[in-house]
Amino acid sequence: MEWFRERLHEVAEQGLRMDRVLFQGKTEFQSAVIFENDRFGRILILDDVVQTTEADEFIYHEMLAHVPLFAVDAPKHVLIIGGGDGGCLEEVLKHPVETATMVELDRGVIDIAREHLPNICGKAFDDPRTDLIIGDGAAFVAETDRTFDAIIIDSTDPVGPGEILFSREFYTNCQRRLSDQGILVTQNGVPFVQRDEFKKSRASFEALFRHPNFFFAAVPTYALGVMAFGCSSDGLDPSAVPLEVLQSRFDALGLKTQYYTPEIHLGAFAWPAYLR
Repeated sequence: MEWFRERLHEVAEQGLRMDRVLFQGKTEFQSAVIFENDRFGRILILDDVVQTTEADEFIYHEMLAHVPLFAVDAPKHVLIIGGGDGGCLEEVLKHPVETATMVELDRGVIDIAREHLPNICGKAFDDPRTDLIIGDGAAFVAETDRTFDAIIIDSTDPVGPGEILFSREFYTNCQRRLSDQGILVTQNGVPFVQRDEFKKSRASFEALFRHPNFFFAAVPTYALGVMAFGCSSDGLDPSAVPLEVLQSRFDALGLKTQYYTPEIHLGAFAWPAYLR
């Protein structure tokens, strides 16, 4: 039986059994593989790095989308940078937003997801509220004059094309594009082994935002510790929204989630001591 092995931050490896390969090839920008695993379901690999799996994507995508969108009162316009698998977009569209703008560099990833990962993206790319832009996300936020109630950065790690999405210049441009109560949420890796990247982003958020913070979740696929999500705003503190307010918004939406709850929302902002 063939195994896929991923090197993790130059210090470890994880192996996933490839029970059935569904796709193997290249997009315009990167190599791509999709295979099935009996426990994790379908798994997307880009440039030899695990991106998402059917089994645990709900943890990552629910937290990425619902923490900012339940913190903001009646969000209308959301921007997603990256997220070509469509999982974050699908979660955003469960809210009564007016527009969900998604800027993805690699159309090939979207095409692969629509064909092979419908359990992750659903019908998100066909939703009339979806405004899909194929292009450079950093250039988009630098040039657009639109404002958003949430900007969600669903990026790869800070290497290669994704490196700019962790820069202070990029975060500054995102800040300018937020509404008065708007929130910036970012994927910030596994700080137990990506300490320098975490410290760099933390310094940027603290320099730029009135309410800089992170929340955390354990996603099995992203090994070697809890995953960090940057969560910063000038207009509100997403970690201090009263539980009864979160519960009221959650109940009003009638959303069925597998991970996110109002209690998880608040608890996720508790920092492990070693990160403090």
